[in-house]
Amino acid sequence: MLDNNQLLRFTTAGSVDDGKSTLIGRLLYDSKSIFEDQIESIEKTSKQKGHEGVDLALFTDGLRDEREQGITIDVAYRYFTTPKRKFIIADTPGHIQYTRNMVTGASTANAALILVDARHGVIEQTRRHAFIASLLQIPHIIVCVNKMDLVDFSEEAYNKVLGQFEEFSSKLLVKDVRFIPMSALLGDNVVNRSENMSWYQGAPLLHTLETMHISSDVNKVDARFPVQTVLRPQREGFIDYRGYAGRISSGVFRKGDEVTVMPSGFTSKIKTIDAFDKELDEAFAPMSVSITLEDDIDISRGDMLVRSNNKPDASQDIEVMLCWLNNAPSKPRAKYSIFHTSNQQKAMIKELVYKIDINTLQRKEDEAELKMNEIAKVKIRTTKPLMTDSYRENRTTGSIILVDDATNETVAAGMIV
Repeated sequence: MLDNNQLLRFTTAGSVDDGKSTLIGRLLYDSKSIFEDQIESIEKTSKQKGHEGVDLALFTDGLRDEREQGITIDVAYRYFTTPKRKFIIADTPGHIQYTRNMVTGASTANAALILVDARHGVIEQTRRHAFIASLLQIPHIIVCVNKMDLVDFSEEAYNKVLGQFEEFSSKLLVKDVRFIPMSALLGDNVVNRSENMSWYQGAPLLHTLETMHISSDVNKVDARFPVQTVLRPQREGFIDYRGYAGRISSGVFRKGDEVTVMPSGFTSKIKTIDAFDKELDEAFAPMSVSITLEDDIDISRGDMLVRSNNKPDASQDIEVMLCWLNNAPSKPRAKYSIFHTSNQQKAMIKELVYKIDINTLQRKEDEAELKMNEIAKVKIRTTKPLMTDSYRENRTTGSIILVDDATNETVAAGMIV
């Protein structure tokens, strides 16, 4: 049984030859998270390719055949467990044309691993990945200074990378940045401590991931409960039952709490909180529950229950940092469907305020349209009010997606400013 059964999601980002696949392979191999038959098959393939040891990159590049056939793999998710924690890795491609994939993979992550080649230091790709991680408000960033074996495990080379990254990241909103010198190929400081870098006093990567404090990453202050569906089970014992089911986005709800229904503004008290098989005294994010109220109020999908003394903004005009995901560019004043929590409305992009050059962080104004992988600040107008918080306060109620009604494709993902 896991003592601390917390789930940590992390995303990996780095340019093509920074050793991302090798690092994930090493993490899975040294933490004994791979089945024996997989290891045997990869040992065999490594031998055929003439490698001396096990080619760890093969653990993650098993999908390469599909890639060669021209099937694009957006984000590969891998799962592994140690006695201390469960992990989900979102392995996202590094090239600039995959900015949208990184945004998708990183949007739910607790931590981002940014790989830097110790020989090359902080390059344009590193800056881009760090910017996206800060834009997506990923709470923890671990800068993996990899390939230390190729610079003779030099502390000077490590400190140089550290200085370069700190100089750049001081302009970003990142709370927690850590640096680990490592060699994914040889296993130094990945799962086991390195004997070659006695000057580094910190913990190896796996220990850092296992002990990282993530329970404060969830907003426990602002109570938000978007209603997904109304439960009216017409069966014995539940004839008068009217529950509002959904997933708590943030905060804590307790029996007897006074709540306000948005957008109508009616107030009531929580009568019961029901989970799958039992009644609860309190529930918190990200639990899925059904809530019943003392009063009979007209509530439907898309409404939100909030604490009466702590309400989100209810507005039809929102400012959003938008990442454009579609091959076709945005059309000025075109209508889209906007999805926000369980709420769906029609919306249009009223104004493109500025685009961001991801490599220099410069703002480009007077731009008419958004192309794929571009990020911009825009003003959106919706047909009815949305109950929003800023993305920095709440990653669930602060995010939206836009869908093109004609093609049903998701064209953009956005973070409310």
